[in-house]
Amino acid sequence: MSRSPAFVFFVAVLGIAVFSSMDAIMKSLVLQLGAYDTLLWRTLAGTVLTGLIYLPRRTAWPSRATMRVHLIRGAVSAVMAVTFFWGLARVPMAQAIALAFIAPLLALFGAAFVLKESIPRRAIVASLVAFAGVGVIMLGQATSAPNPDRFRGTVAVLLSAVCYAYNIVLMRQQALVAGPREVAFFQSLIVVVILGLGAPFLAHVPDVRHALPLVGAATLATVSLMLLAWAYARGEANYLAPTEYTGFIWASLWGWVVFSEPVASYTLAGAALIITGCLIAARRRGQENVEAAF
Repeated sequence: MSRSPAFVFFVAVLGIAVFSSMDAIMKSLVLQLGAYDTLLWRTLAGTVLTGLIYLPRRTAWPSRATMRVHLIRGAVSAVMAVTFFWGLARVPMAQAIALAFIAPLLALFGAAFVLKESIPRRAIVASLVAFAGVGVIMLGQATSAPNPDRFRGTVAVLLSAVCYAYNIVLMRQQALVAGPREVAFFQSLIVVVILGLGAPFLAHVPDVRHALPLVGAATLATVSLMLLAWAYARGEANYLAPTEYTGFIWASLWGWVVFSEPVASYTLAGAALIITGCLIAARRRGQENVEAAF
């Protein structure tokens, strides 16, 4: 069934909203358990959850070529997740997401190089406008007092953003050869296997009171993966990449509500530019849809 470009864009935005909400739960857990334990147990819960969704309905195991894409994205995602959540515990949510916004801009050109996609002028303008919003936010952050721990967190988030740029391109490749259930399952499985290599030396069993937040974070991560896989199967990476910028709105909201992180005037001005960039991208017409079964 064909889906309009606007609807595909909306589903991608919804996937980012769900993922950003998960970030708030994860930051709280990382502050209590540490980045490694939080990611290990959340991903383990996600593997069980996605396995219950995918395995009973699978018709065949993925081909070797498809598994290669799963493995590459899983490995990139493991590095991306550890660095991001380690950094997120050391910087405000809004700042972490703002720093991560270099990823969609890099992904535009990565998609052209890896996937041989054209880069429409509207997509470039949209990303540049949104990236200008990130610049405004960073200008505001530069007025804060120096903090060595925050600097280390900033470096970690930037490293994660570089990984995420590649991850966005891989998301498109993966979505073209596998359905959302398969994508979500193998993403979780591969990441938990990679993280599990360090379990004998680094893992600790969390207190039972952390079980519900961990399962909740895993559920939100699974829903987000499936929504984004559905969207990226039907829209080019250079078209959907600007939806990543909407995550800043949610990061600002949850940072303020959950962690009492104030939203500065620079933040609001940057958010306005980010929204403008996304609206420019959403108005694109003539998008070629790629069919994929849910």
